[in-house]
Amino acid sequence: MIKEITRKSMIIRPSGRSTDFISPSFGHGCLYNCSYCYMKRHKPEGLDIATNTMDILTAINNHCTFADIEKPNQTHEEYITYDISCNEDFALHLKYHEWQKIFEFFKNTPTAMGSFATKYVNVNLINYNPQGKIRIRFSLMPQVYADLLEPNTTKIIDRIKAIDAFIDAGYDVHINFSPVIVADNWLEEYKDLFHIVNDYVDYKDVVKCEVIFLTHNENKHKYNLVNNITGEEEYLWVPTIQESKISQYGGKNIRYKHNLKAEYIEEWTKLHNDIISWNTIRYIF
Repeated sequence: MIKEITRKSMIIRPSGRSTDFISPSFGHGCLYNCSYCYMKRHKPEGLDIATNTMDILTAINNHCTFADIEKPNQTHEEYITYDISCNEDFALHLKYHEWQKIFEFFKNTPTAMGSFATKYVNVNLINYNPQGKIRIRFSLMPQVYADLLEPNTTKIIDRIKAIDAFIDAGYDVHINFSPVIVADNWLEEYKDLFHIVNDYVDYKDVVKCEVIFLTHNENKHKYNLVNNITGEEEYLWVPTIQESKISQYGGKNIRYKHNLKAEYIEEWTKLHNDIISWNTIRYIF
């Protein structure tokens, strides 16, 4: 299930939302089995770990030396930001990576910052102080959805409680509300989630968020059905409120209908700002 590889492609892709750029993959695949995961559309099973860590870091170093990015921008006021975990959950797979070497690179590179989203609270990270040069984005959704769509991931309350602890340890921490699920009583579920965030996060002046409403993939939908993962599809594949979309890489996806999504975003944002207005929304779509 775990396969060591040599990363050959060193393409660094623009991101522009969560980060400025996406680094070459240190890992590809995931040991979680989230039913909406876009990465698993391409690699349903297993995990590949790149053994040539220094080659990837050299590529990032060369790139950030000449990258033409205006700062400040919404990804960071000062640093060029790189997502180092676009195709995996870095915190979950930590023991397979030369993670301290990766973090040292960002800590010692004046212009660059590393970032990754995670659904796993890995306490081993707390023993390392990246001095603000690593951003962790804890993914949050109502627990009732997480139980079904994100089996065996860290409980939502524990991810929320980890926010202050990781800031104390030297990390930059944001919240990743992704994917936002529209279902019966969904706003009530998010209302409860926002109250929990408000109750447990003390560093209200530094914790921002990104918000991404659900996009589901046709191939992943079919995979879930073939493998009898049907309960999840009741939340993920709802054609009555969704429309087709071709992704920039050619995948057939389904997302909330344009007019409905505008209403959902307005409702979600109002609720969010009524309860946790301190949690600045970096972007929402």
